[in-house]
Amino acid sequence: MRKYLLGTGIIGALTSGWTLLRGSGSQPLTWRVALAWLSWAITFALSVGMIVDVRKASHGEPIPEDSPIAGNEHKYVKGAEAPKKQKKNKK
Repeated sequence: MRKYLLGTGIIGALTSGWTLLRGSGSQPLTWRVALAWLSWAITFALSVGMIVDVRKASHGEPIPEDSPIAGNEHKYVKGAEAPKKQKKNKK
């Protein structure tokens, strides 16, 4: 669990959210502030989605094709070795 929560995506989203919260405390709600919060929410959702995909891949469950780690699930499976590349014979 610690490796998921201490990932750079979550840490970055939380620190940017904290900075956004401190900076927008005294400002009125304008479209720029709303857009900044929407941007933060999207960033946080993508970070959580990545954590879910890595967890699924590490347990051998299928992940969606639109995931950034699709096709590289073997890197996250526990106890599995990466497939070896075959060398081509030059003749």
